[in-house]
Amino acid sequence: MGGGKILADKGVVITQPKAGEFKAFSSKCTHQGCAVSSIKDGVIVCPCHQSQFDISDGSVKSGPATAPLPPEPIQVVGEEISPG
Repeated sequence: MGGGKILADKGVVITQPKAGEFKAFSSKCTHQGCAVSSIKDGVIVCPCHQSQFDISDGSVKSGPATAPLPPEPIQVVGEEISPG
């Protein structure tokens, strides 16, 4: 819980804000388009300028980004989670 996984080849980050809840967002930072690189302490982190986004809704926790990460659709089937 409170973590996630970055699917770089799909351009998606999938998070688990709490048990049984999964969210997905674009992995492209809204500041200058860098790919986010890590998820820690409940935030998605961009390595270029250290923008941080909330794992539950993609909102900006700290800038320089000012726009949230756009949500992406996911499918959850049993233990499998996939984009789309």
